[in-house]
Amino acid sequence: MTSSTTSSTASAVPAALEPRAGRRCHNVLNPLHSTHYFSPDVARELGALGITDSHAVNFAVRAAALGAVGPGTVAATFYNYKYELVAAHVPRVWRTASPEDVLAARLRAVDTTLRRLLGDELIASPEMAEAAGLALRAAEACTRDARPLYAAHADLPVPDEPHLAYWHAATLLREHRGDGHLTVLLDAGLDGIEALVSHTATGKGTRPKWVFSTRGWNQEEWDAAVQRLRGRGLLDGEGELTEEGVALRRDIESRTDHLDRAPYEHLGAAGVERLTELGTLIIGTAMQAGAFPADLLGKR
Repeated sequence: MTSSTTSSTASAVPAALEPRAGRRCHNVLNPLHSTHYFSPDVARELGALGITDSHAVNFAVRAAALGAVGPGTVAATFYNYKYELVAAHVPRVWRTASPEDVLAARLRAVDTTLRRLLGDELIASPEMAEAAGLALRAAEACTRDARPLYAAHADLPVPDEPHLAYWHAATLLREHRGDGHLTVLLDAGLDGIEALVSHTATGKGTRPKWVFSTRGWNQEEWDAAVQRLRGRGLLDGEGELTEEGVALRRDIESRTDHLDRAPYEHLGAAGVERLTELGTLIIGTAMQAGAFPADLLGKR
């Protein structure tokens, strides 16, 4: 009897979450959110509102949840954009279209984008509805404390359609992790462009050409950041991460995992595994459909 009770109790204990399980899940959810940044549908929808500059479009769609904020707030919450670029478009963009109108236009664009990338069958599938439910359940454990972009998006309503609910939940989880990540970067002593340079040096970050075209930095500023990181012993003479640099980037991700553990612990190991499986299917389909530029990531 004792043996039977012990066995039953042990089987009822949920499996422990693997240390990097939350990060792996994030890595398939985050790109799904990001598909709309490269979509012509966003440019078309915001163009209809009078916002035509590509930088203004980018700032508007991501910052709209914060309300009609100024450049300081956008630069602080985005972290790795050059302030002068932000100030050239914010708050002027809000005189062209209200944040509420931008949010509505963004959701229309996301709908069109996902339907094109994923196809009607996947959009209407039980798997999409399941993924939405799991991602929303994980987001229940996100917290607003010191997380401005997450908190702003958490105030938005959850869309009714499963593919949009899934995108919304992916956005919540992305911004929750992202806000925590900025805290870690700040504590590591990396400013915005240094964070970009060191991430690019891992081979998993955005190529410099995309940084220059979207973040407002130039080659001279990039090279100056490289020199600062070399001075700290984080990059070598070829611009590659040193052992110390590799250790720092590893520690940054590990500490970000720690700050972002709540939603995945809340979902549980089985739920995280299933959401990762479904998320891999969904983002894989989007990438096969050309969701992102082929030369977006890399060192050079």
